[in-house]
Amino acid sequence: MSDRPEPDRLPDTPHPRETPRLFGHDALLAEIAQAIGGERLHHGWLVTGPKGSGKATLAWAMARAILCREPGGGMFGPEPVPADLHVDPQHPVARRVAALSEPRLSLLRRPYDEKTGRLKAEIPVDAVRALKRFFSMSATDGGARVVIVDSADDLNVAAANALLKLLEEPPKNTVLILVSHQPGRLLPTIRSRCRLLRLAPLGPEPLAAALEQTGAEIPADPAEMARLARLAGGSVGTAVGLCQLDGLGLYGTLLRLVAGMPDHDRALALGLAEALSPREAEPQRLLMQELLGTILADLARAGVTGRAPGDLGPEMQAALCRLSPDHAAAQAWAGAQARIARRLAHGTAVNLDPGSLILDMVHTLDATASDALFQTGSV
Repeated sequence: MSDRPEPDRLPDTPHPRETPRLFGHDALLAEIAQAIGGERLHHGWLVTGPKGSGKATLAWAMARAILCREPGGGMFGPEPVPADLHVDPQHPVARRVAALSEPRLSLLRRPYDEKTGRLKAEIPVDAVRALKRFFSMSATDGGARVVIVDSADDLNVAAANALLKLLEEPPKNTVLILVSHQPGRLLPTIRSRCRLLRLAPLGPEPLAAALEQTGAEIPADPAEMARLARLAGGSVGTAVGLCQLDGLGLYGTLLRLVAGMPDHDRALALGLAEALSPREAEPQRLLMQELLGTILADLARAGVTGRAPGDLGPEMQAALCRLSPDHAAAQAWAGAQARIARRLAHGTAVNLDPGSLILDMVHTLDATASDALFQTGSV
């Protein structure tokens, strides 16, 4: 394989085409298997859902299942298509798909620019037009051909219109599988000519199985796994990033810091600022902002509903409800979330010291806690 970057690959994880199983979508997989094993397979499929929910993995699983199906019979002859779409990774077709050497498969994605040494920002119309050569060279005596577009969101206007023509007049024995993170931005005519497959966010158990398949180290504690699933929004990709950056540890530090407001742990605040100050800690600083936004949103929600996330445990739940006991406190925390985001963005833009920005953030949190508790007579 080439060492060029791939727009559809997460760092340090297997590519979706190298991922043998999709977890947490059993009913949908069975429905697709039935369609692939039927007499007539729809020519256009649109795979949507939250980013990281397994859309690309599903697209590649469909491609393998379709390409392994023998003309006039089921997969591997008369056998029905497996309900989970699983194909042995050692099957010749699966091995060619993984190596991007299967002649009946074409992949449309943002191309690599030899001049700049970077990936292009969009899929150009020439890439769609080049499919004509693929169709002319891949006649297969009744066997299916598959085109994967990952993602259809990256098509420029001309490329989207060219793809629409293919969907309107599809070549014989061809299945087009489009992956989209934002289907509402696609041409309505593209959406209307595709069968929609919508993936839901994963719960803790299927997310743990999917993470284990990527080689990520998953929490042994069920409560921590539930917390990871919540913070990741059920997204495998986001969960991988959290695992790689010790997101649960960072979240725990922020949670302890906020829970102690308004008399916060100064040593904890200084340690956080020192740990996240180096230039190489930028990914952790960005993650910190996201995780703090989650905590502040939970505080605002606690003021409205009287409840905190169930995976936090009784002590931390009580702490959040103490800090946000009513609607007025909820509004204060919601305002702090927007204010902190603006200050961090401005400070980063003018190259202020990251440690000073973090301590300023802590000061804002402390002042918000004092105001919220004062209004309720708690201090």
